[in-house]
Amino acid sequence: MKHIYLDYAAATPLAPEVKAAMTPYLDKFFYNPSAQYLAAQNVARELENARSSIAHWLGCRPTELTFTAGGTEANNLAIQGLMRLYPEGRVIFSAIEHEAVIEPAKQHRHQLIPVTAEGLVNVDTLAGMIDDSTVLVSVMYANNEIGTIQPLKKVAKLIQAVRTKRLKAGNNLPIYLHTDACQAGAYLDLHVNRLGVDLMTINSGKIYGPKQCGALYVRAGIELEPQILGGGQERGRRSGTENVANIVGFAAALDSVQTKRLKEVERLQALQTHFMDALKTHLPGVVVNGSRKFRLPNNVHVTIPGTDNERLMMQLDECGIQCAVGSACSASNDEPSHVLKALGLTDEAAQSSLRFTMGRATTKADMDYTVKTLVRSTKA
Repeated sequence: MKHIYLDYAAATPLAPEVKAAMTPYLDKFFYNPSAQYLAAQNVARELENARSSIAHWLGCRPTELTFTAGGTEANNLAIQGLMRLYPEGRVIFSAIEHEAVIEPAKQHRHQLIPVTAEGLVNVDTLAGMIDDSTVLVSVMYANNEIGTIQPLKKVAKLIQAVRTKRLKAGNNLPIYLHTDACQAGAYLDLHVNRLGVDLMTINSGKIYGPKQCGALYVRAGIELEPQILGGGQERGRRSGTENVANIVGFAAALDSVQTKRLKEVERLQALQTHFMDALKTHLPGVVVNGSRKFRLPNNVHVTIPGTDNERLMMQLDECGIQCAVGSACSASNDEPSHVLKALGLTDEAAQSSLRFTMGRATTKADMDYTVKTLVRSTKA
């Protein structure tokens, strides 16, 4: 039976070059980087080399990176770590954020930014929502369900304008921009100064690196309250012995995907267009969700009216095709996707929707087989 994996937004396989980079730190160089003897200090230097490598792709200082156990922890550190310092402050986040942003943000005074039917944040709408108590705006770089890429640079310009206006008015309350860039690492520019962000979450497990490894970029001068206390690692922001093997793998993965980014984006965009066009031809009622123009190159999210997405997903699985009905992190939730509802889809339409996300191993033959299987399954 065929095996076609189309859920790269949920998890990516460990790349061979990443595994090779990690292996020495799983056995021979297993030392705790906080230990004082020479072998451990050599490992500590490799840890800092990995930090510098990641910082290179973000265009930031190595000291502005804090390693975490994945994107969820990094998002929590960004939001809880900042908002607990400003208990009267308010956080504004987009209606299509990942639960790892929504849930910590809901612990504080908060407000949701609505999105358009294409899943885009309207910057003018956001401007009207920011008031003198707003401390943090969180807008994800690219959505994990529909692949929509947000106008981060425009949002950053707005935040800077608000910051300037406050200073002139004598309001010393800071305002910061955070972005969850977990889905963006393999396909988009991550340079924090070009984007204009103050905090950014990145995730190794989405870019052919090890799972349970991530990082939070925090612009120099921004204070955060640590969420994990203990040994004071990561300059006191995140205690706990650093997972050197995973961090080295993370650096190798980011270097690999960013080096190959432009060529891989071009290849995936061609596959994406081919798949979308074939679906429109052979399943005339299909609706592509999210923006066609501002979209990750590997994402195709569709509604197939009259189908049950869970049943259809299982039929595809039986034919060797693995896709998703939504975010893997909320797969156990029977409620329709909050992302699709934010776009204006009805519950019925949301429950007739599937997400296909392609990756390095995906071929045109894979997508042709997927179209044929979808047609056969929906006519059965």
